[in-house]
Amino acid sequence: MSKKNIGITVLITLIAGLILFLSNMTDKIFTPAYLKYQVYLGGEKIGVIDNEEELYNLIDENQTTIKENYNVTNVYPPTDLKVIAINTYNNTTDSISEVYDRIEAADDFTLQGYIITIKGDEEEYTINVLDKEVFENALLRVVNAFLEENEYENYINNTQAEIVDTGRLIENMYFEEDITIKEAFISVNEKIYTDEVELSQFLLFGSNPDSEYYTIELGDTIASVANDNKLNVDEFLIANPTYKSEDTILRVGDEVNVTLIDPQITFVYELYEISDEIVYYESETVRDNSKPIGFNEVTTPGQNGIERYRETYAVTNGVRSQEAEVELIATIQEVQNEITTVGPNRGGISNAHDPVNLDGAWAWPTNRGYVITSYRGWRWGRMHQGIDISGAGNFGSPIYAAAEGTVTYVYNSCPSQGMGYGDPCGGEMGNEIIIDHGNGYITRYAHLHQTVLVRVGETVSRGERIGYMGNSGSSTGAHLHFEVTYNGVNLDPLDLYR
Repeated sequence: MSKKNIGITVLITLIAGLILFLSNMTDKIFTPAYLKYQVYLGGEKIGVIDNEEELYNLIDENQTTIKENYNVTNVYPPTDLKVIAINTYNNTTDSISEVYDRIEAADDFTLQGYIITIKGDEEEYTINVLDKEVFENALLRVVNAFLEENEYENYINNTQAEIVDTGRLIENMYFEEDITIKEAFISVNEKIYTDEVELSQFLLFGSNPDSEYYTIELGDTIASVANDNKLNVDEFLIANPTYKSEDTILRVGDEVNVTLIDPQITFVYELYEISDEIVYYESETVRDNSKPIGFNEVTTPGQNGIERYRETYAVTNGVRSQEAEVELIATIQEVQNEITTVGPNRGGISNAHDPVNLDGAWAWPTNRGYVITSYRGWRWGRMHQGIDISGAGNFGSPIYAAAEGTVTYVYNSCPSQGMGYGDPCGGEMGNEIIIDHGNGYITRYAHLHQTVLVRVGETVSRGERIGYMGNSGSSTGAHLHFEVTYNGVNLDPLDLYR
């Protein structure tokens, strides 16, 4: 074949191919693309459908059980469901029911609600609700659990009664954590709170608490029930907010909550309070040689005094802060020490050290102007073996020996300010002094300043300065932890002064 004919053949072939290509392209150009929807679940393609809205409607219509369980009118797709619109010339699709079945198999439908994030200094967690009011009402229940009756309403409405003689006013209240609320779709596989009581129980007791209940019997009081179940009265009242006072009479057969609280949120309120504090009298012995031998008579009866103080302090989850601003504003009743007159010694023998007794012979271990911020009793499931004394000048104010005795233990290796609550320095007691008074009595003075004024083996006199108030060890503020034991049995220190 000649070169000319070969060229003509190639040209004809190219023209035919071009005509065929243009013919196909004309079909594409003049045939419209189809609008389809690619469906992805968890990043994986599970189908292609014609109508996105039909899929959503089928999801909503078929989830009647979820609607009944949560009392809602609409159910939504999983949060990781993605539907992407595409244009394609391929008209093949999956049925809506097939794609729905694949979604249902994942069992992760959602409800429209709110995610509440609670962020503290050390931890962060979320709470899911369908209605913001459930969360708001649960918070209000928590607040009222820590306050006296009507205190919140009076604070919010600015209707707090003026203090006449004694009483308290709330100056401020807040939650320490940052709380944010955002609208979101929430998986039904997550915990969703729909009841404010259930949510308030979580905020007070934590998740899955070992709830314990007690049925009231004849003779029970709030104090006795609390103590028998390792609670203090305040913790009992928080766990049972229907009771507003320790003096509330319990009905036989009633069931009360004796679960130890474990607050998941930190509620703080700041108080301005005017209160009367007892000034305990002390005992003095006066010898009168004009009296007969063996004479022993109380010639001046002891009488406790009453002083009125103005103070401001904070209460955090029902626990009073050790830090307080205290000011004496009036003496309501002067203290009168008890004076006992005794006759001369038998045979001129000098009087030996008298046994320690409970009739006022003990010196108070701090300056006046003190407040007792925590009494002996159960606290957070542990027995608080002494009393916490604050005020009295606070940090750096003097601490005194309660009675004559011998120093048996001194620890002063902790920083005076300590590291805060939970600091294990000194076995959590921080700097401390222990004194043996003989006759089975031992006193303990803890959370002291590093500057200790006594040594082991040293004899101290009643009322002698032994150290200074500090904030060492596991402590939330400057105070003295004062503890007493008798023959190894822990006592309420206040019994020494009453």
